[in-house]
Amino acid sequence: MEPPARTGRTRVTSRLIVNADDLGLAAPVNAAIERAHRDGVLNAASLMVGEPARAEGVDLARRNPGLAVGLHLTLTDGTPTLPPKRIPALVQPNGRFRDDMAGLGLALATSRAARAQLRAEIAAQFAAFRATGLACDHLNAHKHYHLHPVIAAIAFREAARHGIRAVRIPWEPPALVPGAGRALLPMILLLRRLAAHHGLRAPDRVVGLRWSGAFTADRLAEVLPRLPAGVTEVYLHPATAGGFPGAAPGYRYAEELAALLDPRVRAAAARHPSGGYTAMVGA
Repeated sequence: MEPPARTGRTRVTSRLIVNADDLGLAAPVNAAIERAHRDGVLNAASLMVGEPARAEGVDLARRNPGLAVGLHLTLTDGTPTLPPKRIPALVQPNGRFRDDMAGLGLALATSRAARAQLRAEIAAQFAAFRATGLACDHLNAHKHYHLHPVIAAIAFREAARHGIRAVRIPWEPPALVPGAGRALLPMILLLRRLAAHHGLRAPDRVVGLRWSGAFTADRLAEVLPRLPAGVTEVYLHPATAGGFPGAAPGYRYAEELAALLDPRVRAAAARHPSGGYTAMVGA
């Protein structure tokens, strides 16, 4: 079963968000996002503010005002916004964020200094997004690291302070994606309560976790006609090709771009009202 949905309004239709993570990571990612928005079904993207192609990603967003852009908060497997010497508990000797998510998570739970550094880095990423001049449509996190309650508490508070209204809560229902896990349900319920406390709304469900890096056209075309009432976010990782710095091993980037352009997918997506997070969760 799904976790309790948001309250306060009647859910009548199925509404759709099609989002691309990792805007700003690399030129092949940016190029794919622009093409998928202009020629396919993509209507939202999440910006990494510390990565090498960030400026190009911001320019892309400015020339495509119909693309709803949010902050892809990055605290692992990426580049910090603050100088590494200011956040030593969060980074490796090479200056990049730590990749040992469990170890870093333990440090955040037990170390006051690590939490102070986390607050500073999160604030810096929000400030960097604000400096772009773009309206921030939503908040989510690289590798869903906001499932960590310390990260969620700080990030949701900062989002509310910046007037952001929508956040991803990564619950993938087995009814839509066979084999999707249920182990995260207690944390999902906690995050929903925390989000509501800060005035943040979230899609009712997310599709993309189990198929991350392998969300093919066949899968996307099969799931879209089966969307239940409420708001469903579908997220992918398109790129024109793999092999760029920061690319995830084994990800089928070009196939995910092809999925967003597929005629079957376009026809299925057209049956649902669609848009960015804020427009859809507030509908």
